Amino acid sequence: GDPDMNPNLRTMFQKARDASVPIDTIERAIKRGTGELEGVIYEEVNYEGYAGHGVAVFVETLTDNRNRTGPEMRSTFSKLGGSIAEPGAVAWQFERKGIIHVDGTMDEDEIMMAALDAGADDVARDGEFWAVTCEATLTSILRTALEKEGVTVDSSDLTMIPTSMVELDDIAAVKSVLKLIDALEENDDVQDVYANFDIPDALLEQLAE
Repeated sequence: GDPDMNPNLRTMFQKARDASVPIDTIERAIKRGTGELEGVIYEEVNYEGYAGHGVAVFVETLTDNRNRTGPEMRSTFSKLGGSIAEPGAVAWQFERKGIIHVDGTMDEDEIMMAALDAGADDVARDGEFWAVTCEATLTSILRTALEKEGVTVDSSDLTMIPTSMVELDDIAAVKSVLKLIDALEENDDVQDVYANFDIPDALLEQLAE
């Protein structure tokens, strides 16, 4: 379980450090997950499926019992208007990327230059932060490069970015898809849920009412 050799472990390690989790707790969790510590063995298992309206959904889980998690995923999809799919059925509609959130008060040109010079793919506004995206394998390297340039990094993680989007055109469709995603995220084994849908501003306003 060496974070220096495994990009996923390295990102999980950094994410836990960002959240101020004690180092010994992080290392113990890594050892348990990789079988270096006696006890429960956890494994990363991905599930793919569709919400209603053709929305692709990619679910990342960390489970100690895939015979429990699999049926739970299938049940959640089917109960809420979706369907589970075979491995690879929707993964091609997403790209694995690294995402680094940095100080949002920085000048756009300044962060853009620093990020692109360090090997980033893109920089975009994300709430109060700038979101810097890059190839997944470069996440740790890019974070270090930005920090050396004096950029304040809030967090870094791996993500799945849709290559195309499904625009939902009515409020019922939006609520249906969001209900499924919320239910998936409530499962204790689920780490992340990604979906390729877009909500028009007018419908966002209706949701907020």
